[in-house]
Amino acid sequence: MRPTAAERRLHLAVLAVFSLVLAWSAWHPRDGFIWFLESAPALAAALVLAALFPRARLTPLVLVLVLLHAIVLMVGGHYTYAEMPLFNWLRDTLGLARNHYDRLGHIMQGFVPALVAREILLRNRVVSGRGWLALIVTCICLAISAFYELIEWWVAVGTGEAAVAFLATQGDVWDTQWDMFLALVGALASQLLLGGLHDRQLAVRGLGR
Repeated sequence: MRPTAAERRLHLAVLAVFSLVLAWSAWHPRDGFIWFLESAPALAAALVLAALFPRARLTPLVLVLVLLHAIVLMVGGHYTYAEMPLFNWLRDTLGLARNHYDRLGHIMQGFVPALVAREILLRNRVVSGRGWLALIVTCICLAISAFYELIEWWVAVGTGEAAVAFLATQGDVWDTQWDMFLALVGALASQLLLGGLHDRQLAVRGLGR
């Protein structure tokens, strides 16, 4: 099915916002190496979506969520996750022990991929049962989170001190476990909160269950 005029406008708007944030993020980041590491997933996602358009298009809900996730990544790349100014202000104002922007990043790491995985599975009719769908989607998100922690480990081993800002542990010995737990929370929350809306958008295209 060819994209409608509304879909084209939405995709152009998403592209415009992504391009503006990317340009800002790449302009004098705090650390160029960290910017590349943090922004690479957003750039990769943008290239994949551009290559697939218009043959394969995400639902509006998932497309906008992917954009929001990309923005979180690019903002983190610009400032580093441990030094995002708004969350520094929240830390100081609320007397928190650390900058929690990386916590937000890992919630998004589960929240958005859950809907992406859900859409792929439903579009291709890989699974039909609601329980199995939720389980498989959640497992995919946990696998993504665990693999990202492995990437952080490999970068740390390969670059030494240069990876401190990328890891953003901020002295927390349980940071890796928190990252994976928050990705799990994000994955479960997005399915519970947005699963119905996602089903309706898929149904409009004659997809899904």
